[in-house]
Amino acid sequence: MKNMKHLFSFLTLVLLLSGCTQKEIKAPEPIGPLPTPQQVAWNKLETYAFVHFSLNTFNDLEWGYGDTDPKTFNPTHLDCEQWVKTFKAAGMKGVVITAKHHDGFCLWPTKLTEYCIRNTPYKDGKGDIIGELSAACKKYDLKFGVYLSPWDRNYAEYGTPAYLDYYYAQLKELLTNYGDIFEVWLDGANGGDGYYGGAREKRSIDGKNYYNFPKIHQIVHELQPNAVIFSDAGPGCRWIGNERGFANATNWSFLRGNEVYPGYQKADELTSGHADGDTWVGAECDVSIRPGWFFHESQNDQVKTVDQLTDLYYRSVGHNANLILNMPINKEGLISKTDSTNLVQFHQNIEKQLADNLLKGIVPDVSNERGGAYVSKALTDDNYDTYWATDDNVINSTITFKLPKKEQVNRMMLQEYIPLGQRVKVFTVEYNDGNKWLPVQMNEETTTIGYKRLLRFKTVITDRLRVTINDSRACPCLNNIEAFYAGETTDVSFDDQAKDIQSLNYKVLNVEEMDGDKIKDKNSSTVLLVDNGSVTLDLGKSVAINSFLYLPDISGQNKGSVDHYTIQVGDSETPTQIVAEGEFANIKSNPILQIVHFTPVKARYIKFSAKSLASEGPMAIAEIGIK
Repeated sequence: MKNMKHLFSFLTLVLLLSGCTQKEIKAPEPIGPLPTPQQVAWNKLETYAFVHFSLNTFNDLEWGYGDTDPKTFNPTHLDCEQWVKTFKAAGMKGVVITAKHHDGFCLWPTKLTEYCIRNTPYKDGKGDIIGELSAACKKYDLKFGVYLSPWDRNYAEYGTPAYLDYYYAQLKELLTNYGDIFEVWLDGANGGDGYYGGAREKRSIDGKNYYNFPKIHQIVHELQPNAVIFSDAGPGCRWIGNERGFANATNWSFLRGNEVYPGYQKADELTSGHADGDTWVGAECDVSIRPGWFFHESQNDQVKTVDQLTDLYYRSVGHNANLILNMPINKEGLISKTDSTNLVQFHQNIEKQLADNLLKGIVPDVSNERGGAYVSKALTDDNYDTYWATDDNVINSTITFKLPKKEQVNRMMLQEYIPLGQRVKVFTVEYNDGNKWLPVQMNEETTTIGYKRLLRFKTVITDRLRVTINDSRACPCLNNIEAFYAGETTDVSFDDQAKDIQSLNYKVLNVEEMDGDKIKDKNSSTVLLVDNGSVTLDLGKSVAINSFLYLPDISGQNKGSVDHYTIQVGDSETPTQIVAEGEFANIKSNPILQIVHFTPVKARYIKFSAKSLASEGPMAIAEIGIK
């Protein structure tokens, strides 16, 4: 018994000494800016739906002026469950609906304005589409969000302090009567032409200060503490700077917080974020499955294909951003068949491409690891909250995977553990070919990673893959690396919108023939720049015409896009008969083909004039068609 006591004392001493000599392995220190838990949860959603549905749907408009009769709103077979079941089948995690677009029409029976669903034929004025969609989301376990445009082209007091009380009250109604809200969408389009209770005038506001955004944020945080707020500046998530649905390959989840505001003029910066930003504001890519945001029958044959949607997925979710994909609801109140079919098949295509993780369970060799819980096996253990990290002073390292046998590989997915911050600045991916390490061939740079980075590259056959972290803001912290063979796919970028434009033949007056040909060569990359703000076309003889097609500069520069126009016709070189005038709404952010229909008229000459430009000139024309 005495010997046993001595033995126990000896073992205790050994254990105590061992504990004293063993270094405690601490987690890496966070490096700011950092996401909130709500922002991390939002990033994990990855894809969700946008729904544009309003008076615009029934009046073939994109931005209603605010004077459209509510009695035109009358969906005959509206079924919010059809929408939600479609989104679920497409793997989407939520939906955001346009509760009020810029025209001011409200999809819920608010008592704050008569310009709402109460005064429509839908359910004899007793409908509530916000309520119906919220209920469908609860039933099918889909997250629910709302879009409430700060701009209101109907409200008589827009631009005055009285409107702010109205807007705050609207927001409170939506955030208290319809359950949990996961995202509140604040559009950056603010101020301009409108009905404004019959005033029919242009009203300019200070987009940075007028709305008192800190108060709006306070209302949201108090009533829906888990909701993420979208705008150009966040604070929850930011616009990606375009409406084509992609982020740049280099994409930081940071912004210089005091600099960016809704309506921020430097939209191109938002596509990559600010590397020196001081605030975490993750990116959201908004894009419509059709050219327009609202339903237009003329776009029934322009629904994005499965390959186009797949390409967008890699350039949004695969570029450290979330994808919010718009599904315009048709006049019946349903998602059209082609739209829903392509949406679901797109999801199935992504699942097929990324079905077989070739690195699952493989413990890679690393040039450095922190030890403790932060070792290389965390890269392939399928657990988001475990991660590999290097020692504090190591900002570059290699991760080498040895596959059991040679495999075809053409996709890779990498993730950083973003609760500790976004860190990686440059990385490379290589494969072993015999005794040589060669870089994989791809069409984009390998710089940032963030929440998720998906790489598409030329198929290689190898049994070894290597990821090198070349530079990082602090010791790298990666929680997941996967590799796949997706097959030899046909993922494509968008077709050139110019190539399908059908037109009568014409000559462009007062310009060199070579320059005039730029707007009828079916090539959107050739752009005619016009200093005087108008262009006159000669059809050669007087013929019957009824349509005008205008494609702006779609290069991403958006220089000189026409947003307000006049079209005149006649039989002299200075035509004076106005056949159409109006607005190409949202053309700066969404530079798509614009089609103007007018009462048939016989004429030889057509003059297209810019009353105003959405961005600095000269007037830019990629293509014109006459029918």
